[in-house]
Amino acid sequence: MASESSGRTFQEYLEHHLQNLVYGPLPAGHERKLYSKGEDEATKEAYCQEKNLDYDGEKYCKETLTEDGWYLANNKTDVEAMGFWAFHIDTMFFSVLLGGIFLFIFSGAARSFSLDKPTKLQLFVEMMIDFINGVVKGTFKAAQNSLIAPMALTIFFWVLLMNVMDLVPVDLIPYPAEVLGIPYLKVVPTTDLNLTAALALSVFILYLFYSVKSKGFIGFIKSISLHPFGPWMLPANLFIEIIDLIAKPLSLALRLYGNLYAGEMIFLLIAGMVSINLTSFAGLGLNLAGITLSLIWAIFHILIVVLQAFIFMMLTVVYMNMAHEKFEQH
Repeated sequence: MASESSGRTFQEYLEHHLQNLVYGPLPAGHERKLYSKGEDEATKEAYCQEKNLDYDGEKYCKETLTEDGWYLANNKTDVEAMGFWAFHIDTMFFSVLLGGIFLFIFSGAARSFSLDKPTKLQLFVEMMIDFINGVVKGTFKAAQNSLIAPMALTIFFWVLLMNVMDLVPVDLIPYPAEVLGIPYLKVVPTTDLNLTAALALSVFILYLFYSVKSKGFIGFIKSISLHPFGPWMLPANLFIEIIDLIAKPLSLALRLYGNLYAGEMIFLLIAGMVSINLTSFAGLGLNLAGITLSLIWAIFHILIVVLQAFIFMMLTVVYMNMAHEKFEQH
């Protein structure tokens, strides 16, 4: 199996790839464990000694912290002990990096803009801007707001670039990173619920802001207390509208996260079919099957990658349109 190259079982291989690189506080007295490398007891013990750690006699190096401090998590136990104040370094790094790539490409197209001799990049950017503008004009009709189209463009391409990282072979970046001493690395930011929830909450805050701005504070309160059944059913109105409000960020966050997480899981399961033993017909057959299935799923997954970015953008525009609608009491 693919996990054989690292000495892990297949379950440990999956858990390793699904774990973020987390940095957070750990209390004094906490026992940290680090996966020991080697094929025999002596090699594993020597690996732990090189890191000035104790060997537990099975598969982990361990140490007991003598004081509070901030550390990189080595396993789920560390992550649980860190609590709320922990940062997913890999998610933050790749999301910022891909956002920077988006800005670099589009700013480059803007700097080299030419009416006489447009470059292929300029033509592509213009085509995408026209496409996004068309979508926004067809959906956002409640008011005039110059922020909506640029926001939709940014959301679509940023989420798309983060989703595209799911097409990178699952071991291509994490394995070299582990060799360099980085214990965990998830390269697909949208497989992290923290990021998709942050995006959804950002959209939700804008939704509330424009709802209050367009309707007024009193009008906003009336829209969630007097609709849809009128003033005599105020408790029912509040219950329905509050559930509807909560559902907006939840649907945005969970839809994007669930689809990309499931796609990444399938890639990992397919990677588990690949064997490092190429001397037998069974090993060659597993490799061929794994490569073929991975290619088929990657081709199909391109649709999911693009579609989920488009859906996130469309729902954002729809919610902004709802926020700008004036409240009318019937």
